[in-house]
Parts: sequence; C-alpha cells; structure tokens
Amino acid sequence: MIVDDDIEGEVTRGARALVVSPEIRGQRSGEDPDARLEEARGLALAIGIVVAESYVLKVRDVRPNTLFGEGQVQRIATDCELHEAELVIVDGALSAIQQRNLEEKIGRKVIDRTGLILEIFGERAATAEGRLQVELAHLDYQQSRLVRSWTHLERQRGGFGFLGGPGETQIEADRRMIRERMGKLRRELEQVRKTRELHRKRRGRAPWPVIALVGYTNAGKSTLFNRMTGADVMAEDLLFATLDPTMRAISLPGVEKAILSDTVGFISDLPTQLVAAFRATLEEVTAADIVLHVRDIANPDTAQQKRQVLAVLEDLGVVDENGDGVDAPVIEVWNKLDLLSEEDREDLAAIATNDDSVLPISAITGEGIEALASRLGAVLTEGARTYSFLLSASDGARIAWLHAHGEVLSEVEAGEGEIEGDLVRRIEVRLTDKEYGRFEGLAG
Repeated sequence: MIVDDDIEGEVTRGARALVVSPEIRGQRSGEDPDARLEEARGLALAIGIVVAESYVLKVRDVRPNTLFGEGQVQRIATDCELHEAELVIVDGALSAIQQRNLEEKIGRKVIDRTGLILEIFGERAATAEGRLQVELAHLDYQQSRLVRSWTHLERQRGGFGFLGGPGETQIEADRRMIRERMGKLRRELEQVRKTRELHRKRRGRAPWPVIALVGYTNAGKSTLFNRMTGADVMAEDLLFATLDPTMRAISLPGVEKAILSDTVGFISDLPTQLVAAFRATLEEVTAADIVLHVRDIANPDTAQQKRQVLAVLEDLGVVDENGDGVDAPVIEVWNKLDLLSEEDREDLAAIATNDDSVLPISAITGEGIEALASRLGAVLTEGARTYSFLLSASDGARIAWLHAHGEVLSEVEAGEGEIEGDLVRRIEVRLTDKEYGRFEGLAG
C-alpha cells in the first residue's frame, strides 16, 4: 500500500493496533455490531497484529473527509496514545481522501477493511495462481489511491519541449504502469483458468464426482477436509487460513473414489477487487456434484454468515433465490457441535432428524463424520440401477472393477463360455449412470 512519507511501512506482524468498527446509521441492518467487531479483531489477529483496543463507534452522519465526526477522530487519536497503538484498523471502506485525512489527524498509519483483507491474502497465497490474483486485486485497490502519494499533480517527467506539449505527470505514469501490469496479470490468469478448465474436463471424463466445501471463513472447512482425507492442510483457528483451492481423493460408501475440494472462505463485505480476482478459485464449486455448506453453528452470527455465503453462491449460479442447489444438491453441515451445550445439541439433532439437507457434526472430534460419509455416498448413488453382466471368470480386472466401483448384489457361476473350459460368472451390480459408462468403456 502507498502511504505518505511520514507514515511509512507495511502492516507488520507484532504491530499494536486500535480496531474501530463504525456502526453507520441505516447500514448493516440485521448484523450484530459486537459480532462484526469480533470478526474485525479476527482479521487483525490472522495477520499477527496485536489488538491493543477495539470498540464500535456509532456514526450518525458520515463525514466525507474523515468518515467519523471531529470528536470521534480525537477519541481515536487519544486512545492510540493511551494504548501505544501504531496502527488504526477501520472495519469499513475508506475513500483515499478519508484515509489520508485520518492519518494526518491521528498521526498513525490507517488501514481499512479492504486493505487489511488484501494484506492477509497477500501473505497467505501459496500457489502461483493465488499470488497472481492477490497482486491483481492489490493493484486495482492501489490505483485509486495514487493521489495519496503524489499530491503535487503538476509534477512532470518525460516531457520534451519539441513535442509541443507538457510531459506525462508522475501520477499518470504510475497509473499507466499499473494498468499495463494489470493487463498482463489478467492474461496470465486467463491462461490459468483455461488450464483449470482442461483439468476439470479431464476429471469429468474419469469421471469421479466432485464434492465442494464452501462456507464462511473459519467455519471449519479445512478441519473437515483433513478429517475426511487424512491430509494436512493448514487448519488453524484463524480467518482465511485457506486461500488456495485444495483437492484430494476420498472413498465413500458405494463410491470408490470422489474428489473433495476445499475452497477459500467467504466473508461479509469481501472487497470487490477480490470477488473478481478469486472467482476462478470458486469455479470448482460451479462444477461440483455436491456442495457442502459448512457452517459454524456455534457462532452467534451463524444465520447472518449463512446469508452472506448464499448471496455469493447465488451470484455464481450455484443456488437459486431460495438457497436450493441449481445443478447440484446443497447439504448444510452444522460444524462445531463440540462447542455447544447438551441442550443446544439435542435441539439441532431434532431439527436434522426431519431435514435431509442438514447434518450436525464436529470436525474436531469426528462426531457425525460417518453419517456425513454415508449421506454423501447415498446422494451420489441415488440414481444407481441394477445391471446383470456375464463375464469370463478369467476376466479378473473387470470383475474387480465392478466390486470396487459398484454394489455387487450377487455373483454366481453360469456355466462355460465360448472358449472351452472357460467359466462364466453372472454378476448383478448396482451402478450409477457414470460408473456404467466407465464400465462400458473398459476393454473386454
């Protein structure tokens, strides 16, 4: 991020920060201000910032120059001195002018919600694709704030008198360079998207079913992913612990192999730059056979988080306006049962008993995981039909394939085959349409 010379430095681990969550009249209706503040604290902690103090500030009238009123700005400055905070995090969107003015009045570096999330994404992105997406989003954010580093717009460079016109201003040159870099990044990301599409088509020909994990950040998706796959994906009690999509193969009752895909967590007011930049990481969801919506059912703001997730999924065309899956079923996984009281657990169990679209679990303790696996297997094999095959007893490969991929109902000897002495087996097996197509494609 570009800042004035007297307030230099990136957001660094260990920095002491004052977190301020503006409660603007008429905005964020239905949200719990305290839950929102706690989320802002979580974002700060996710990047190693020490939260020295945090509170909600009610804003009756938004000031175009500073967002907050004069008295509130003074309070923030005083609290920074009192708590030795070197950074102010405003849990909301600040214009370039508001950010600049606040820094001048408070004498501290100021970062808004968008800037903080970009910092987290920049630190966590592990794959080449993730780094490209973060840089693109950061440049998009930066170009609107160039005025903060070049206040003297008359500054010129590159001008030659004989050309008959003024030279290019520094800010124009910077914007041009940013535009050129963003164009290059978009071309590279488009190539990544095409490669991802090829991989998806290749999996489709396999074809193994894809199960996509989605949910609000820190809902426990990666913990569930690790529990079901035996993998070791980063799964900490942090917001945005997972940024890059991760896929592993799993086996389920009646399904020899399925692909489980972990995705980036959703969050309210996700920066528009990141909604566009990270769309490719969510494309796995649009091609999934089942969408698992993992919810932190112990979070007091879980209903609001659900609305945020469904809004993004609707935008992607994954669910309709009622929250029902468009091309694939959506199963709600109510995670973190271990954090609930016995009474609350019983209430959830009673609800889930009468609703096949929800399932209570604890990814930490493993409670409900077997039931989840059975539910997934049942959904994936729902359209299975019974087939009867006559196979040579010596055709061990195809017989073994049927045992591995289908539900063998019976297998008996059926006399001799066309070749003298070659025994024939009659196998009755339940297969999905996809598995039947794969079996038909096997060499006899």
